[in-house]
Amino acid sequence: MAKSMNIFKNIIGSESSRLIKKWGPIVDSINKLEPEMKKLDDADFKTKTEDFKFKIKNGANLDDLLPEAYALVREASTRTRNERSYDVQLIGGIALHKGNITEMRTGEGKTAVATLPAYLNSLTGLGVHIVTVNDYLSRRDAVWMGPVFVMLGVSVSVVNSQNLSYIYDPAHQSREEDSELGSFKVLYENLRPCSRAEAYACDITYGTNNEFGFDYLRDNLANNINDIVQRGHYYAIVDEVDSILIDESRTPLIISSQAEDSEDLYYTFADIAKKLKLEEDYTVDEKLRAISLSDHGITLAESLLGISDIYTEKGIKYVHHLETAVKARALYENNKDYVVKDGEVIIVDAFTGRMQPGRRWSEGLHQAIEAKEGVKIEKETIAVASITFQNYFRFYKKLSGMTGTAETSKEEFLKVYGLDVVVVPTHR
Repeated sequence: MAKSMNIFKNIIGSESSRLIKKWGPIVDSINKLEPEMKKLDDADFKTKTEDFKFKIKNGANLDDLLPEAYALVREASTRTRNERSYDVQLIGGIALHKGNITEMRTGEGKTAVATLPAYLNSLTGLGVHIVTVNDYLSRRDAVWMGPVFVMLGVSVSVVNSQNLSYIYDPAHQSREEDSELGSFKVLYENLRPCSRAEAYACDITYGTNNEFGFDYLRDNLANNINDIVQRGHYYAIVDEVDSILIDESRTPLIISSQAEDSEDLYYTFADIAKKLKLEEDYTVDEKLRAISLSDHGITLAESLLGISDIYTEKGIKYVHHLETAVKARALYENNKDYVVKDGEVIIVDAFTGRMQPGRRWSEGLHQAIEAKEGVKIEKETIAVASITFQNYFRFYKKLSGMTGTAETSKEEFLKVYGLDVVVVPTHR
């Protein structure tokens, strides 16, 4: 092993080589335990897992258990999948357990590497989340690695979109279903449907960044403790980590609900806006795309509404409606900024001149324009919960990830998440 460590130093950068050299004795310890693991009966694997859990409850450290635990996982993988972990894969597993980003080339077995730290950290009973980029991969990886975890006595689940959840169960009959991949069929081998809470109660849960994030938001909106499905954020292993934690880091997950404003309010303020005169009741700043109401305009609006003070009687809500209605009238032109087609207000892109069906202006502006044009008003949606991936993944007590291209984002991983990048050499 010492010789191979020198080879690693020649292949990769000094920081990674320093860490790999430091972990060399750990890999040696794992390898020395291999003959002992081969002597175990299949039933002994679950017993070993229970022994590990007992030791942790009595104060044992995960790092102390790592060599034996990794040796056990490697033997389970050899027996169930006929795939024995290479030394470089063990190094990748150590790097992940230590809370690092591992750069591993395509084909080096990242999915299998994740089983090592996932098993070790699942022994705490706090739950491990393995994050993939789509539903298909979360199911596939759970099915591929399910036999290894089952042999070890560890429960595995999957959370997919559309509130679909599964537990890996060898006794469950396989079935085929249409997947998100159109006409292709995806085999749901040994995946038994379960509730969301049951899925999160498992030792290891596979799922996408979107599903973990949205479930967190829904839990925060729950009115009853029994409706909360996640049980904490102990440890996450993120696949394609640069895509999720860097490229999509500022992408917000948003849960919306319909606003309760009455349609009549929009029509009422559209009528008032018609009666207000430019310069006398309001001014327009074309450059800033803004309007400003004059004292005369506010007084006239109060008179038309039958109230004495719009700022105190109805608060900011009526002021917002008034300003938005005037803005819709003064700054947004039909057949320029939008068109009315089949009773619907459709935005026109200012640069290309193309219609953009499905897009809507926010903060009540679209509804104000609909009222101005006298078409049906679609209910406004408001964000009731939102979080970015960057903020969500920082909730985890321990975070790690895998990718083939981490080195280029090394500084950002360290600055934003406090994660170091370890470049793992190839097996050959």
